[in-house]
Amino acid sequence: MRILLTGASGFIGQHLLHALLAEGHHVVCAVRKAKASTDPRLAYVHADFTKDTDKSVWLARLTGIDAVINAVGIFRESGRQTFARLHTETPRALFAACAESHDVQMVIQFSALGADRDAQTPYHLSKKAADDYLAALPVRAYIVQPSLVYGKEGASARVFKALASMPFAVRFGNAPQLVQPVHVDDVAAAIVGLLRHRLPLPGTEVTAQRVPLVGPQALAFTDYLAALRTAMGMGRLRVLHLPGSFARLLAKLGRWLPGGLLDEDTLSMLDRGNTADPATTMLLIGRAPRPVREFVIDPPAERLQAKLVWLLPLLRYSVAAVWIVTAIVSYGLYPPAQSYELLARTGIPEALRPLMLYGAATFDLALGLGILLLKRRRWLWLVQLALIAFYTVVIAIRLPEFALHPYGPLTKNLPMLAAIWLLYQLEEE
Repeated sequence: MRILLTGASGFIGQHLLHALLAEGHHVVCAVRKAKASTDPRLAYVHADFTKDTDKSVWLARLTGIDAVINAVGIFRESGRQTFARLHTETPRALFAACAESHDVQMVIQFSALGADRDAQTPYHLSKKAADDYLAALPVRAYIVQPSLVYGKEGASARVFKALASMPFAVRFGNAPQLVQPVHVDDVAAAIVGLLRHRLPLPGTEVTAQRVPLVGPQALAFTDYLAALRTAMGMGRLRVLHLPGSFARLLAKLGRWLPGGLLDEDTLSMLDRGNTADPATTMLLIGRAPRPVREFVIDPPAERLQAKLVWLLPLLRYSVAAVWIVTAIVSYGLYPPAQSYELLARTGIPEALRPLMLYGAATFDLALGLGILLLKRRRWLWLVQLALIAFYTVVIAIRLPEFALHPYGPLTKNLPMLAAIWLLYQLEEE
C-alpha cells in the first residue's frame, strides 16, 4: 500500500515508519521539514499541523494514497502548538479530504484511551472531537486508543524510569490510578496487523471502529514504576502516600511551574485510569503483548540514564545556588569592611575595592541566574571553570591561610570544578 503518515518524526511515528517499510509498504511522510530520500519506497512532503486547516491542502497530497495514518499528538500545549489546532482542527481537515478522495481506502487515527463520552481534560476532549468527526464520515476508519506507550527513547518512558530510580515515589490521592503500558514495538506491530487484516467493522452502517492497544496487565501507576525499577536492577520502591486534598493542591501549583510533571489535568487523567481488554492487541500482533518486566533491555545503561535525568538538574541547581548565595552574602551579609580588607591583601587599590566587591557579586548573581534560565549553557560552564580557577590561584598566593584552613574553603573548589566539568561534558551542544 501507499501510505501517508503524519507525525512521522515523532516518537510513535518513527517506529511506525520503520515497521511499515519493513512490511513492504510505500510511505509518504508529512513533516514540517521535508527532505530528499534515497529509498524509492519513502518520500517526504511538507505539512504543518499548526497551519494546514483547509481540506483542499490535504486533498492535493492524497493523490495515489491508499491509507492515511495520523500520528500527530502533543501532551502539553506550547505556542502555536495547541490541542485545538493539532488534535482537532487540522485532523478534521485531513479526514474530510480522505472522505472526498477517490484513492484513500482507510484512515487510522491515533487517539488515546479516555477520549470518550466521559472525557474531561482538554487533551482528551480535543482528541475525542477529531475521533467523533472521523467516525461520522463515509470512510473506513480505525481510531486507535493506546494506553501509556513505552519506548526506550520515548520522553514519557525517560520520565517514568527517572521517577522509578528516585529514592521514593509519590502516590497522589487514593484512586486506583490504573495504567496498562504497551511497548511501542507492539503498537507498531498492531498497526501493521490492522493494515494487513482489517478488523471487521461493528455493523453494516458503521464505518469506524475504536481499537484499544494495551499491555497484558493493568497496574497501579506506582506499581508500574516499581516494575520498571525492578527491570532496571534496583531494589524495592518506597512509596509516599499523599492525601487527595494535598495532591490536588500540589497539582494546582504544578500548573505554574515550568516543566512541571504534575498539574490538575494530569492528576485527573491519572485518577481516571487507562485500561482496556488486551484481546484486540493480541489479535492484531498474533501474540501476547510484551510485559513491563521485558521493557528494559540494558538494565545498567538504562539505570544510569534514569538517574542522570534527575541527578543532573539537582547538581545544576546546587551550583546555581552557590553563585546566588555567594552574591547575596557579598552584597552585605558579610561585613563589607572585612571584604575590603581581603581585597586589599590581594593588591586591589582602595578606590577600586567597592567596584570589585559589588561588581563580582553582581557577576556571581548573573552566573547563578544564567544557570537557571538559559537553555544553552555550555559556554557558561566554561566561564565558571575559568573564574573558579582564577579565584583559587589568586587566593592560594595572596591569602595562603585559606588553602591551609581546617574547613578547607579553598580545597572545596576542587569538587566544585569537577561538578561543573561534568555538567559541561553532559550539556547538549
